[in-house]
Amino acid sequence: MLCQELASILLTEKINSPNINPMAPPRINHREGKISPAGREIEGRYANFFKVGHNAFEFVIDFGQYFPETDQAELYTRIVTNPSYAKSLLHTLEESIYRYEETFGSIKT
Repeated sequence: MLCQELASILLTEKINSPNINPMAPPRINHREGKISPAGREIEGRYANFFKVGHNAFEFVIDFGQYFPETDQAELYTRIVTNPSYAKSLLHTLEESIYRYEETFGSIKT
């Protein structure tokens, strides 16, 4: 359960107001003093390309940006985690998407 709680703290958007601005940056739900950005500013990057792989011990998730004019993707972040944390991430994303669609409507893919 700890891994799900940590993933939830890091990834879950917190919505406090009925007057939500969809263009505002997401507010991250975190507990004061529990998360440290390693002494530096956390960099935000846009991702529209994802690549996922796994073996018996870990999941590898690559994030990048796809450029249609060149039909290529530039990968810039790789997250390596164990299967338990990967499943926790899945549940956290499912919960966040559910709350998003409750607020803004169905996401078209």
